Amino acid sequence: MPDSAAVRDVAERYRRFAETEAPGRSRLYEAWAAGVSDDPAVQRILAEIPATRRQPPLVFAVTRLLGAPEGDYRAWAAWTQRHAGAVVEACAARSLQTNEPLRCAALLPALSAITGPIALLEIGASAGLCLYPDRYSYRYADGPALDPVDGPSPVVLDSALRGPEAERLAETLTLPEVAWRGGVDLAPLDAADAADRAFLAALVWPGETGRRERLLAALDVAAADPPRMWRGDASEPGVVARAAASAPADATLVITTPGVFPHIPREGRARLRAEIDTLRATAGARWVSLTPAGMADQWHPPLDPGRWSGFVLARDGIPCAEVDPLGAFVEWRAGETTTRS
Repeated sequence: MPDSAAVRDVAERYRRFAETEAPGRSRLYEAWAAGVSDDPAVQRILAEIPATRRQPPLVFAVTRLLGAPEGDYRAWAAWTQRHAGAVVEACAARSLQTNEPLRCAALLPALSAITGPIALLEIGASAGLCLYPDRYSYRYADGPALDPVDGPSPVVLDSALRGPEAERLAETLTLPEVAWRGGVDLAPLDAADAADRAFLAALVWPGETGRRERLLAALDVAAADPPRMWRGDASEPGVVARAAASAPADATLVITTPGVFPHIPREGRARLRAEIDTLRATAGARWVSLTPAGMADQWHPPLDPGRWSGFVLARDGIPCAEVDPLGAFVEWRAGETTTRS
């Protein structure tokens, strides 16, 4: 039986999710999470899942993947109680992986300012869908339409440029020249594997229009030309350096960390950043990150919470834009130029 502290953690985590995270994105997940927060029987089941594997989006995705009905809470809860063992086992074996290709629309302004060719190395790569910024088409509202050199892509990323610098930023955007792509992940996924594809599709929240179709199209792009992938903990010394050593010497190494830092404990973040800084100093690497503005240990000096919110796009540790966490908008806010360096 799970201890009472774990059960309380489930109740609080799911109540918080229902009140602050799901609204506006998924009515179904909002209703399910609210139901869990008031259901001791289901709380006890979910408390048996390791604490790092019981996040609502992961649990809900796994149950849907296993066949849970996507109806009202009572039907979902009844199914979950009947299949409790399978749910606990499957959640313990999986991890939350937000592999959203739309994030490339947020990364592109920083990548456009780096002279190519580039060797792209992503930390927390999952199936590597953010390693193909040169293979996707971009449609920025109030901004440019960009396509790969060989024509429009089956993956079309709709985003928006916002703020007083939008017009100037639009003039600088170009697709990068990617000569090599690789990724590091604790549990890398194979874009060509049916089970991995089904899991990633299940991670899309019900109600998010167009996201599943975009994901599947991006999986096809990655499956046709797979990146190099390393299984390992990027926060451990030497892991990123060993992957970086495989990049071609005649390309600029660009390390990306889109959304991964919140999932790494503070000590691990410090080790990873130190390794990235060493590669910048010794190998001329560049670093492009998407990180929550509120992570005080990431920014030196800390960002002004009255001026920055959401996620921050940074190049070489210097904040340059406020962005939607999944790439739906970019608001350029840097004092630096966006011309190529």
